[in-house]
Order: sequence, then structure tokens, then C-alpha cells
Amino acid sequence: MSSADPHAALAALDEERVDHRFKGLPPDASGTTVGALAAEGRNLFTGGFTTPVLALSAERLEHNLTLMKSYTERHGLAFAPHGKTSMAPQLFARQVAHGAWGITLAVPHQVRVARAFGIRRIFLGNEVVDPAALGWLSRELDADPDFRFICYVDSTEGVAQMDRALRGADRPLDVVVELAAGAEARTGVRTEAECEAVADAVAATSALRLVGVAGYEGEVPGANPAAVTAWLRRLTALAADFDAAGRFGELSEIVVSAGGSAWFDAVAEVFEDIPPLSKPVLKLLRSGAYVSHDDGQYRDRTPFNRVPEEGALQAAFTLWTQVVSRPTPHQAFLNAGKRDAAFDLHLPQPHTVRGPDGTTRPATGITVTSLSDQHAWVSTETATGLAVGDWVGLGLSHPCTIFDKWQLIPQTTADGTVTEYIRTFF
Repeated sequence: MSSADPHAALAALDEERVDHRFKGLPPDASGTTVGALAAEGRNLFTGGFTTPVLALSAERLEHNLTLMKSYTERHGLAFAPHGKTSMAPQLFARQVAHGAWGITLAVPHQVRVARAFGIRRIFLGNEVVDPAALGWLSRELDADPDFRFICYVDSTEGVAQMDRALRGADRPLDVVVELAAGAEARTGVRTEAECEAVADAVAATSALRLVGVAGYEGEVPGANPAAVTAWLRRLTALAADFDAAGRFGELSEIVVSAGGSAWFDAVAEVFEDIPPLSKPVLKLLRSGAYVSHDDGQYRDRTPFNRVPEEGALQAAFTLWTQVVSRPTPHQAFLNAGKRDAAFDLHLPQPHTVRGPDGTTRPATGITVTSLSDQHAWVSTETATGLAVGDWVGLGLSHPCTIFDKWQLIPQTTADGTVTEYIRTFF
């Protein structure tokens, strides 16, 4: 089955019924459609939403999309942002509308989601050896001549298993040899000699086609600018060596791909120096966390900290919670915990208190010290005036584990007006 009409698939999201499945939405909206609720333009704070509720800033989201569009264009990079960050087809569509070549994904289920919403170009940052998944991919490729799919290979055994599962396919599966970021890194081929062996194995198949090289510099041990740059130069040298050896055959372009969200400045710099090859090079960047950015991990690690003249991303998420217990002057409890807030890298960071009368103030002296399943433990040693019933806005760290806790996320303007609901598929 080929991919769906993207416009029809996205429009169908508006027909989904609001009900108990979706956290934080107004109880009195149950039974209406998502599209009808969006058309009401309710206010997040006065429109019947219940806490905790995650909000995505419309203005900051648009800022981030526009910034990375201009950044990649300025540096001559094709862009396939990692969709596993959001798993939100509405955001995939906006990324493509902002110039993305396609979408990167991590596992076959995510590819199925993207295809259901009409994504035509997909880079899978993983090797696929599951025969059922490979069979589905083969059928997708055979049914849709416009579908472009690329995935990693990182072993001769993996190549052999893929070839067996794909025998008889009309179209070969495009693959890139994944160069590991180090001897103790995650996946990938450890040495250049082993990369050559994997490339030879691909050439011996009838079902696979070698189209380039790729990897993930975020796994470089002890990553720093010098180490990351050195690994990226290994990657581009591998592409040049493969090309000189005639490994890319009759391709129209050679794919060289890298780029997480912490080192895309190094990727841009090294990829700019790729020497002329026998065919044009698709310099494919895959950073994904930029779409919402955050108030922790990527705030601290974004490459824009090193190149501020290129711009700055903005944290687009706030988790609005409520004080439900104030047992002592030094302690409070909020009604959001591990089921609602990302916590794998940093604890949430309070930034705003909103009182019952709608006035707001900075969350000075308020610190989240730990999370239970459904509560945030808060120290209020130096806080004044925090009361049961107050709303507290939390900044969060790590976009990938923010999105996956919420199935339907209100997108709000600066005054709290909800303009859209973002559906996720995890």
C-alpha cells in the first residue's frame, strides 16, 4: 500500500473525538471533534483545561522551524530532521513545508506512521533485519515510485539477512554504511577496513544498493569539538575512498549524512569541505530536537551557543501544573510527575507562577527536587506567597521524552489562546 494523501490524512486528525484518552483537555469538550475544539479558540487558563497540561508555543515553534530552515540553506545542507523527537505528523508536514528534504526515523513502526501521512522521503538511522518490516518496506517501495527510503547497514551478517528477506523485490533498498563514532560507541562499523567489507557484501546482493555513508557524531566518546571534527573527517574521507573505488556505480547522487542536535555546527563546517566527488553529494543533516528545543539538555548543548551570530533556538514547551499541597512553609507538591514530565536528563525547572486572578510572576525560590509518578516534590525555602491552587509553569529538558507522554498537545499563542492540537503517535 502506497502512502496516503497527506492533506486528507492530516485533515482526518481534526475529525478525531475529544475524550478521556487525552490529558488536560476540557472535560466539557468531550465528544466534540479536535477541529471544532480548535476553532473555539479557548484560552488555556480560562477555557476549562485541567492540570497538568502541556502547552506548545505557536510563536516559538515557528521561530525554530524558520531558524533551522535558514541555517541549513545558508550552509548548503539538505535537512531530514529526526521525527522520533515528536512523532507528530502535523509537525513533519510543517518541517517539510519549511524546506526539509524528508524525515529521519529510528524504527519501522515510525516509518509506517510517516507513510500513513504521506512522507515521501525517509532516512532510517538504524539497520533493519526484521523480515516482516523489510517485507512491508519492499511493498511500499514497489507500490510508490516516488517513495525514497534509505537506511543503515553496519555488518555483513545484517546485509545477508536483509538480502534474504528482500529477494524478489522490484526495487532495491538503498543503504548507507554506518561508520561507528568510536570503538565503544553505539551501532556502526568500527574500522574503515570493516566498512569496505560491508560495502562489498552490499555489492554482492541483488536486493540492496549502496548510496553513501553516514553516522552519528553524538556518540563520539568524550565528545568535544576536536574529537567530533576528527570523526566527521573520517566519515567524509570514507565517502571519498568509496567513490574513488567505484562503489557508487550509476547513482545520481552520493549521500553523506550525520548530525544530531548538539554538533550540527561541526557537521556544517566539515561537510562544506567535502572534496568534489564523481557525483553530486547530498549532505544530509538529521537534527531533530530543535523543533521544540528545551529548558535543559539542548539549551546547554545547542551549537548556537558556539555560533550565536547564527541565531538562537527558543524553548517552546511549558508544562502547566497546580499546587495541590502546601504542607509546610518549605515544601509544596504539584500535580505532575513522571507520567507527565521528562525526567531522564534533568528535573523540570519552574519558571512562572500564575495566581487565581491571572497575575503571573517569576517562580523565584521554587525548585523541583524529585518526581513521583504523579507528583512533583518542590522546595520552597526562599519562596513567598505560593499557595494551593496556584498554577506553576515548568520548563522541561529533552524534547524526545516530553512529546512521548502526551497524545494531544494544545498549541498556544503568547496570551494562552489555543490555535491547534498536535497529535503524537508513539
